[in-house]
Amino acid sequence: MAPGIPAAMERPHFIGIGGAGMSGIAKILTRRGAKVAGSDSKESATAEALRALGATVHVGHAAGHLADDATCVVVSSAIRADNPELVRAGDLAIPVVHRSDALASLMEGLRPIAVAGTHGKTTTTSMLAVALTELGLDPSYAIGGDLAGPGTNATHGEGAIFVAEADESDRSFHKYDPEVAIVLNVELDHHANYASMDEIYDSFETFVGKVVPDGTLVVSADQAGAVELTRRVRDLSALKVVTYGESASADVRVHKITQRGLTSEVTVVLNGKYLTFTVSVPGRHYALNAVAALAAGVALGIPAHNLASALGKYTGVKRRLQLKGEAAGVQVIDSYAHHPTEMTADLEAMRGAASDARLLVVFQPHLFSRTQELGTEMGQALALADASVVLDIYPAREDPIPGITSTLIIDAAQAAGADVTAVHDKATVPEVIAGMAKPGDLVLTMGAGDVTDLGPQILDHLSS
Repeated sequence: MAPGIPAAMERPHFIGIGGAGMSGIAKILTRRGAKVAGSDSKESATAEALRALGATVHVGHAAGHLADDATCVVVSSAIRADNPELVRAGDLAIPVVHRSDALASLMEGLRPIAVAGTHGKTTTTSMLAVALTELGLDPSYAIGGDLAGPGTNATHGEGAIFVAEADESDRSFHKYDPEVAIVLNVELDHHANYASMDEIYDSFETFVGKVVPDGTLVVSADQAGAVELTRRVRDLSALKVVTYGESASADVRVHKITQRGLTSEVTVVLNGKYLTFTVSVPGRHYALNAVAALAAGVALGIPAHNLASALGKYTGVKRRLQLKGEAAGVQVIDSYAHHPTEMTADLEAMRGAASDARLLVVFQPHLFSRTQELGTEMGQALALADASVVLDIYPAREDPIPGITSTLIIDAAQAAGADVTAVHDKATVPEVIAGMAKPGDLVLTMGAGDVTDLGPQILDHLSS
């Protein structure tokens, strides 16, 4: 059922092939039979997985890594203009294709579901991928994180449906023409690319306007930004709008969410009927992600009761409240949360799961620009923990901004009554946490950078 290889993608070269979005596209193309090559800054499990599929993966960036017969060079917004492989592509007149255009070309001829929102995209996309696979529909999917079950972020399926995470950060989600678009929330983020909420709304309106005629927008009925977006697009012709959430006006209304340890039981009202299913991750926000996935599947004509049962098979995504292990009676969990709303949602979920136990957090801020704009809110979120360790800012693609450090977050956290400790040497964190933690505590490593590496190290220190 799925189409073959787009002509320009027969011999693609990916710069930064190990990234979550890039590696997913590379995996799909490899499985479709393309001769895939690429480079990444360091060796990784993702690079090994790509090699196992037949791709050529170089470590480091050098002009010689780009083959003369490459049909295109695929880049993300993070690739700088002076990258030697990108410079060589210009010298050889090899077409340069943005990651989003490459992904869009893979969706042609299929029934795309594009999942957008300031947060929750990876989880919702993953829930759909797992449920549709469980139902035997063999979807293709491209996700910004690895599923805890199949352990991959993308696959080429023979079915008609393609589920994709749609990235609003650089406006690349404007490249897709989905049959179903999901908008989970609309908030101000990605400050290097958006100067105001008006720009954010304009960008999401453009995304919704790309939905195919008679297609469906599935959108939150609870979150203020999503509600405003719905108001703005209600009059678009040939667009079906399906709202979901706890609001009494929601088309798919959440009747009840019951947390049971690290899982939740969700009851919704759909077409006047009650439907109950289990979500195998804790927290209200994950339960609402599952309801969005349910509404999207129903929009494609899949029976609701089948979807509800299949969604119960979802076991999580790496880095989304992922249990890393337990030692000395202490559970260590990893969270990708880096925006204040995400942080608050995950901390509230873990607070509910912790019951009377203490919640200890290791937080690594992500990006100088985000800390500059939202550092106060990040600090306030940390007040939900019993104690926190805050690391230096993880810069990712950014250069430092004078005067912007983790101190901004720490000061706000302490003003909100939080118990916060600054740690500048990440290597000392496992020992610090092992000295703080007691049997029964929960430790949450949180952030979008390399803080995730600390979980196993903390467990080793707790064991010893």
